[in-house]
Amino acid sequence: MRRLVEYIKRLFDIYKKMNVAVKVSIWFMICSIMQKGISTITVPIFTRLLTTAEYGTYSLYLSWFNILTIATSLNLYYGVFNNALNKMTDSKDRDKYISSMQGLTITLTLILALIYVPFQDFWSNLLGLSRVIIWLLILELMVEPALRFWSGRQRFEFNYKKMVLVTMLKSILNPILGILMVVTVRSDRATARIISVVIVEVIFAGTILIIQFYRGRSFFNKNNWKYALGFNVPLLPHYLSGTLLNQADRVMIQKIVGKSEVGIYSVAYNIGMLMQLFINSINASLTPWMYDKMNKKDYDSIRRNSNRLLLLLSGVTACVLFFVPEIVMIFASSEYQDAIYVVPPIACSVYFIFLHNLFAIPQMYYEQKNFMSVASTLAAVLNIILNLIFIPIFGYFAAGYTTVACYIIYSLGHYIFCQRVCEKEIPGKEVFDKKTIFAISLFVIFCSIVFNFMYRLTAIRYLIALVILICAVWKKKEIINIVREIKRK
Repeated sequence: MRRLVEYIKRLFDIYKKMNVAVKVSIWFMICSIMQKGISTITVPIFTRLLTTAEYGTYSLYLSWFNILTIATSLNLYYGVFNNALNKMTDSKDRDKYISSMQGLTITLTLILALIYVPFQDFWSNLLGLSRVIIWLLILELMVEPALRFWSGRQRFEFNYKKMVLVTMLKSILNPILGILMVVTVRSDRATARIISVVIVEVIFAGTILIIQFYRGRSFFNKNNWKYALGFNVPLLPHYLSGTLLNQADRVMIQKIVGKSEVGIYSVAYNIGMLMQLFINSINASLTPWMYDKMNKKDYDSIRRNSNRLLLLLSGVTACVLFFVPEIVMIFASSEYQDAIYVVPPIACSVYFIFLHNLFAIPQMYYEQKNFMSVASTLAAVLNIILNLIFIPIFGYFAAGYTTVACYIIYSLGHYIFCQRVCEKEIPGKEVFDKKTIFAISLFVIFCSIVFNFMYRLTAIRYLIALVILICAVWKKKEIINIVREIKRK
């Protein structure tokens, strides 16, 4: 007990000596993990309270929100936002800028509402959502950017305490209110769940919206609007393509198959994306580490540790795939059991998401980013085409495989362009070990295919898992050394 107290005290001492930027990074990472963690933990609750069709409606709402928010916010709280704040040293100027950005996003949302009003039945049929839900969607689109602008400013100014408090309250209140409303309402529980989300958003984002308007007192500012639009509009294809690649599957499944299938697919997608938490923790330190190594021209370290990271990620992927039936059983009721056969390709997609991010780092380092927009657009278009071809033939299961196919092509495209950039900037140098990466990638693809045939052979699956566990224990020192070296990055 004394050792534990001493260890905790030592951690606090280390934390106190950290500079503000490091503290902010740590707390924002905690906020991100908290949000995604609570969201993931509550999935088993809502899948048991909602039918597959109701969960499908809720998932469809989230998909349309993520797609339409690109049009109504233009992602103005990303790159252009930090650039603008960097130019404005005076707090009042920042208040006016944020206030005018809220004015711009509200104007864009009102334009969307005006397009919707005359043709409500048409848009309801197209989106697969009721009129009530679409009006809730518009309301959330109206207020949500305010919270993003506020969060962006807190990050920029290193005010992490307020950010942590708001994140904690919002992350806890959202599922609690959702459960209460779903349990209370016996009919149309999907709408009840969506209403709970919008209420929480209005409470937090709506309050911040009013405060920021009061401080900035600016709805329209010609120079601010012109600067923001000029910076972000050219990036829209990239933003929209990335969102479509993640969200279009559910929209197309609803149109071609049905909402119940959207619900089942969404559960599989949430499980497959569990590894994203693991990837996010790696990405937090990977980019600055690679930048440092490229500055020092230490390409051997990049090759060696990239291989180890991919090997570790492939091992995590294989572990998840071993126990997919059991994980699905934890996450959802028997209605969702078919999700078992969608998780493998989604989990495989996460590996290739990390891989294309890895290949993108040298492109960003040498400021050769033109390919990113082209690649993401082509991948999104290809995903839609493949879904149109294969979902009618094979059902919603096909969506998982079209997604992984697009991410494989996306990764390959990034690798080819990365090689061209490196040949131009550092001729004769190999940043990545292509043979090893190819072998590891083949292993992940192989696992995502083979495991589909093993889920009914429980005894054999457990036996293989036991053999791997014994090997891992036998080689534990080597594994621990690899993990320690990765952490030292």
